[in-house]
Amino acid sequence: MTSSKRIIIVGAGFAGLRLAQDLEKSKYEILLIDKNNYHQFQPLMYQVATARLEPASIAFPLRKVFQHSTNVRIRIGEVESVDISAKKLCTSAGDFSYDYLVMAQGCTTNYFGNKEMERHAFPMKSVPEALQLRNRILETFEEAVSKSGDELQAILNFVIVGGGPTGVELAGALAEMKTNILPKDYPDKDFSKLTIYVIESAPNVLNVMSEDSKKAAKEYLIEMGVTVMNNTLVKEYDGTTVLLGDGSSIAAKNVIWSAGITGNQVAGFPEEVYTRGGRMVVGRYNDVIGLDDIYAIGDISWMATPKYPTGHPQVASVAIEQGKVLSKNFKKLSHATILEEFEYHDKGSMATVGKRKAVVDLPSFSFQGRLAWLTWMFVHLMLILSVKNKLITFINWASSYFSNDSTLRVMIKPATRKADN
Repeated sequence: MTSSKRIIIVGAGFAGLRLAQDLEKSKYEILLIDKNNYHQFQPLMYQVATARLEPASIAFPLRKVFQHSTNVRIRIGEVESVDISAKKLCTSAGDFSYDYLVMAQGCTTNYFGNKEMERHAFPMKSVPEALQLRNRILETFEEAVSKSGDELQAILNFVIVGGGPTGVELAGALAEMKTNILPKDYPDKDFSKLTIYVIESAPNVLNVMSEDSKKAAKEYLIEMGVTVMNNTLVKEYDGTTVLLGDGSSIAAKNVIWSAGITGNQVAGFPEEVYTRGGRMVVGRYNDVIGLDDIYAIGDISWMATPKYPTGHPQVASVAIEQGKVLSKNFKKLSHATILEEFEYHDKGSMATVGKRKAVVDLPSFSFQGRLAWLTWMFVHLMLILSVKNKLITFINWASSYFSNDSTLRVMIKPATRKADN
């Protein structure tokens, strides 16, 4: 191998960033391409949406991460296509040749073909989407001041579609806003009619977690005033009315979609590399099946193993581990040594519902309540990229804990330029 070998990494999420960091000071030339100039910490996106954290707390500039690197370069642009035979990646920032290509572009919101839902519901998969939702939530409270009757109720109905960690955590945060913040911010308005729905097609919320955690999470939500609807399908939403599978409906101006994800697909790959959920089928070395010198890691990859015959869960810990193992294998390629197969060792899963309310499943046991909540906070603090961001987040959390309040409820909208006369 010569020093001119180039690895292009598409996507600076948990997997792509980890790989690039681990290949710093290696003999490879690394080109990291992302449509944003920052890495975003998705597990805390809901806290940006509910005005608990500023976007800068969960987003970290890529050029800051690699400002002292001699072999990692950054390009900001949209990936348009790949020419496999020419080993070339086409992007809005130009075309780039590669020796090895690593796809780590992650996933986007999956509306399952429901165009009306896509048009009217609010997603929350990126920092701009979280900011858009934050503005909408705060606007709703302002609108409610001057409304009454059925119109008011439609404004005050928040419908969250999907009972996974994102839906549960968002519902809990909204419930705490209703209890702790709105009475102080709007002493002249009764927000008791604000209703938060979590609608889930499965029999439970947090359906992939343990029975104890499922039960505890639902009990926490109900205790906080959230209406939980299991075994319920959302059929349609036209911007004003949510139509459910049993024919009933909910009048709502605010519907938040957290029901599924699908892979960000790139033109130029043959159809057979993709499987369910738009994920790329890979072997035990994260090599894309049927293609030479192309790899996929993180949420976009699908690997069948004896322990995970239907693929690994799409969570940060899997993405980070895949990035680590692939970096080791790239370093081993130059020495013709035996490569390391990827094997994921489950570290557990967790979700928080509210203050002192969380659930944690470890491989051998699970626990809920205050200890689970402290565990959740510690783990997420450790995963945040920089010491500065960890400190800012901790200070915000500590302040909110003691005051039951937040100072971040600012609506920031894009400025519009006046047309020339």
